[in-house]
Amino acid sequence: LLAQKRVLVTGGSGLVGRAIQHVINEEGGGKDGEEWIFLSSKDADLMNKEETQAVFQKHKPTHVIHLAAMVGGLFKNMRVNLDFWRNNIYINDNVLQAAHEVDAVKVVSCLSTCIFPDKTTYPIDETMIHNGPPHASNFGYSYAKRMIDVHNRAYFEQYGRSYTSVIPTNVFGPHDNFNIEDGHVLPGLIHKAYRAQKEGKPLVVWGSGTPRRQFIYSLDLARLVLWVVRDYNEVEPIILSVGEEEEVSIKEAAEAVVRALDFKEEVVYDTDKSDGQFKKTASNAKLMRYLPNFAFTPFEKALKETCDWFVANYDNARK
Repeated sequence: LLAQKRVLVTGGSGLVGRAIQHVINEEGGGKDGEEWIFLSSKDADLMNKEETQAVFQKHKPTHVIHLAAMVGGLFKNMRVNLDFWRNNIYINDNVLQAAHEVDAVKVVSCLSTCIFPDKTTYPIDETMIHNGPPHASNFGYSYAKRMIDVHNRAYFEQYGRSYTSVIPTNVFGPHDNFNIEDGHVLPGLIHKAYRAQKEGKPLVVWGSGTPRRQFIYSLDLARLVLWVVRDYNEVEPIILSVGEEEEVSIKEAAEAVVRALDFKEEVVYDTDKSDGQFKKTASNAKLMRYLPNFAFTPFEKALKETCDWFVANYDNARK
């Protein structure tokens, strides 16, 4: 007997995919009548149309959580904008069309706050996505992600599809990519501090430390994505984030990493390195209207859990 709800997760072995697995398997976040299928890049190359169609025909999902993407931090994006544009356009077109062809009733795709206009007023909300060019450093990735929103509106207009998207702020947690060169800021800092501690050297933070970010714990995001799949019925995107008042500077984040790892050496800032966008403060007012009582994990607690995971799983962590 086929489960009445078969949820296929692309990018199922990544940071957010692993967090959803954790919430389903360890926290009893699954519901009766739901079957969960987590795909990784080993199961299908989503840049390939035929492979994507085949894996969707095989599992025939009723619901899709689309997390798969070609991703990387600021410095990797600056090197290969064309690759980010083309590869993500292919992935997104293949996934959304394959979902449509197997008659999936709901698709929730994951966007990013880097898609927001560079020149803007703050805080940014869901209505402002297309109001101007994104930051030049990662325009390829940003435009490809913005196009998912265009795609969703067109599927709704032409076929009445309930395909939507979520926009998390900076996600972090266990199973992240802790690569120092190509990873995101927080996992990069954790890995660098871990290594500097071992070598008895200072922690070198790239940039001035002044840019500000909102960080969301991957497990909190996973719980919210489950809510979106089940209960959020708009085609328009929804920002999934802690409040504006929870924004922290890179310097504050580095200091929190130092505390979480009990780092004893000096911390220095390499101001010759690029800072990227100064801030991209997002409003979570829409989310709060829907879920006024949602409790986010405090940043320091989430960061401690992430650091503990990294130290315990150092040999197998992506880095």
